[in-house]
Amino acid sequence: MYDIVLSLMNPEALASILVAVAVFGTALTVFMPYLQGNRLETRLKSVSMQREKLRKQSRAALESRKGLRRKDDSKIGEISSKLNLAKALEDPNLQDLLNKAGMRGPGPVSVFYFARMTMPFIGALLVFLYVFFVNDLGLSPMMKYGSLMFGAAAGFYAPNIYVSNLAAKRQKSLMRAFPDALDMLLICVEAGMSIELGFHKVSQEIGSASPELAEEFALTVAELSYLPERRQAYENLAKRTGHEGVKAVCMALGQAERYGTPLGDALRIMAKENREMRMAEAEKKAAALPAKLTVPMILFFLPVLFLVVLGPAYIKFQKMQKKSDSLPALTQDGTNDRRSDAGHLSEDGYPVEVRILA
Repeated sequence: MYDIVLSLMNPEALASILVAVAVFGTALTVFMPYLQGNRLETRLKSVSMQREKLRKQSRAALESRKGLRRKDDSKIGEISSKLNLAKALEDPNLQDLLNKAGMRGPGPVSVFYFARMTMPFIGALLVFLYVFFVNDLGLSPMMKYGSLMFGAAAGFYAPNIYVSNLAAKRQKSLMRAFPDALDMLLICVEAGMSIELGFHKVSQEIGSASPELAEEFALTVAELSYLPERRQAYENLAKRTGHEGVKAVCMALGQAERYGTPLGDALRIMAKENREMRMAEAEKKAAALPAKLTVPMILFFLPVLFLVVLGPAYIKFQKMQKKSDSLPALTQDGTNDRRSDAGHLSEDGYPVEVRILA
């Protein structure tokens, strides 16, 4: 060991070591670019592969959905096409309403028109059975026929009311989770992900809280991959949700795509605004709560409160009344009036037997 240290301390050995290190560093510097390759090309290739993977997944998901078929092969679809109900009962706002309710494809359209055709007859039949057979309300013939017309009209508008309520509930579910989804989308974009990867990641994470919002984001990823203009995908997302907050976010994303503005700043501002909108909606509901509680308090709380407060006093009053009725009454001169059904009282207050003489 000592000999090795002495040999290394030799100036010639030190010079040889320094020359070897310099030659190795020079060779490494020269050949390192060839060993590393093109990082940009590798990154673009990985992004392209990931986009192609997302496209295949979206295509498989779309093909697996029965509601997205171009033609409805069910019995109801065949009946609707034969009777041409889509033209006879045409509604220009039907497709947008069904999209807001989460019903896509030709199947729900056929079912809606079929229900609109059959429900008036069902409603009139139910009213007829109730009025004429189940419960005779003593109505005049004119009122009975008017009831039949009312049942038919209610059956005609029942599908619209059902779909509208379903769309309203779905919109509430979307907007309950939308600010949190924007925060996650902002984190994904600032981490270096593209907008497609961000939507895909958020759709996977937000699925447990809001399956409807996860479905909308998955459809947006598919449209971003297929549509020639990415702006059209954002507009379709705004139409499917039908909420002002989502429309503002989609408009900001479209402007960022068109003018090249940073997506992070736009998403940060939109997330803040949507959180404020959600808080304002909660404050609005809290402010309306006292007015809504007025009728339940009058009907349910006040009678119980009066019973609890006045019940003991009434019971005590009844006991005092019974006790006063059981006490003997006093005459004008202060003596007790002890009359009984058996006889009368003498001057000294004792009962005298009354005998009936034959």
